[in-house]
Amino acid sequence: MTQEQSARLLPQKPSRWAKILLNRKVPILLFFLLELAFLVFSYLSLQEHFPSIILWEHLLSVFTFFYLLNCSMDSRSKLSWIIIIALFPIFGTALLYFSLADLGVRRLKKQLEDATVQASDYLSTDPGVADYLSQSDRQLQKLAYFLEHSPAQFPIYRNTEVTYFPLGDDMLPALLEDLKKAERYIFMEYFIIDEGIMWGEILAILEEKVKAGLDVRVMFDGMNEMTTLSYDYIERLHKVGIKAQAFSPVKPILSTYYNYRDHRKITVIDGQVAYTGGVNIADEYVNKRERFGHWKDTALRLDGSAVQTLKALFLTMWTVTGIEDKADMERYLQEKPQQRKSQGFVLPYGNSPLTYHKVAEDVYLHLLNTSTDYVHIMTPYLILDDELVRAMTFAAKRGVDVRIIMPGIPDKQYAFDIATTYFKALLDAGVRIFRYTPGFVHAKVYVSDSQQAVVGTINTDYRSLYQNFEDGVYLYKTLEVLKIEEDFEKTQALSEEVTLESLSKMPMAHRLAGYLFSLIGPLM
Repeated sequence: MTQEQSARLLPQKPSRWAKILLNRKVPILLFFLLELAFLVFSYLSLQEHFPSIILWEHLLSVFTFFYLLNCSMDSRSKLSWIIIIALFPIFGTALLYFSLADLGVRRLKKQLEDATVQASDYLSTDPGVADYLSQSDRQLQKLAYFLEHSPAQFPIYRNTEVTYFPLGDDMLPALLEDLKKAERYIFMEYFIIDEGIMWGEILAILEEKVKAGLDVRVMFDGMNEMTTLSYDYIERLHKVGIKAQAFSPVKPILSTYYNYRDHRKITVIDGQVAYTGGVNIADEYVNKRERFGHWKDTALRLDGSAVQTLKALFLTMWTVTGIEDKADMERYLQEKPQQRKSQGFVLPYGNSPLTYHKVAEDVYLHLLNTSTDYVHIMTPYLILDDELVRAMTFAAKRGVDVRIIMPGIPDKQYAFDIATTYFKALLDAGVRIFRYTPGFVHAKVYVSDSQQAVVGTINTDYRSLYQNFEDGVYLYKTLEVLKIEEDFEKTQALSEEVTLESLSKMPMAHRLAGYLFSLIGPLM
């Protein structure tokens, strides 16, 4: 099959009306509306036949307010819920308890816990690293201890070569070359896969590798079946020999299950080489198609010991999503990558919304709280909880150079409007904010003091920190940290600084939208 044919694994796009009628969204949305209508009808019927229910509604609302005041939820999330319940008492209260019930999630949570425990048996810190850190670097030792004692037990590694790509355009040729060199297996897990040049080039290689007898697996978030791919795309991949699964496919059943999305971007090749970062598999991520001006994204290539953690993250999600048994995971995890001589330390990790350990946010807080010179951040979104606001402002107030680069052309205007509601407090504290003039920043990067950095899939917003499955790679004293800082400086040179004066000139409609959306920002 040629590369162009591979890019058209989907049939050619139908006409607009046929697309609407055949779109899987239509019946699913209709079912959701019918379910909501049934719930509303049931409630109105209860009110009509049992007038005393109104008293119980008020009592439930009072109880709910007390619950929110005393629970461990983030204070901004509490405020959002209180506002919703005050405006829409019955709907808001029902929605809160519906979300807390996590209907349909308990089975997933149990499966994830079991798979995580199984995978952790095959994750271990490189020999001698713990002793070295205890004697030479107590600050890094504390972070390593925290991550190694998290539920998934993420170890710290040496012996890993790291390559930083400042653009998806730079990453793609290297990824294609590594895919061509694969000899045993290829694992790919992505939030978005879309037809086009990028996926066509990758798919052509995957098909050739299947013919050569390799184990090729592709997993994508189930929301793709509602947006970029057809509902039968998994079957289409199966027909060409590729094992494929969708995480949390959307079905016409009301459940909080759909709120948790697989936002990871991982490729593992033969257990030796891995890629991760902000780059999904779609043409805009490598600037083959223009959507919001120039697309600024970043990625990492790992070669060596640290690939073991990314392999474990993939196999954990694959096992939870599919029907593979324990032996399947063990077969791959018992093989360890070859070590590569390298400088510094590498610590890959994952973030799960189904545990109380907010690993992703804690790593970001670590950089902000331990920095002495600077913390430079690139993020497409900025929807902060109180801890991050305090950490950023306190760092700036104690003389740390805190800078943030955000999109000049946002992909979601409402999200950028919410971000601007934090700007004044940050600017007043001394944080500097920039907008990438050529287009859209999709990179998720923190770099500090020319010593430590994080590159991964984790946006600085509630959805990434609280509601998505994510992954990141913490780098310490590797050569690539300096390259990441160099890339930040080059990106800043193409950006326009936000000032209090320019903020005051922001259109009133966007300012108002930002404040209104920020009331429910933590829930979006």
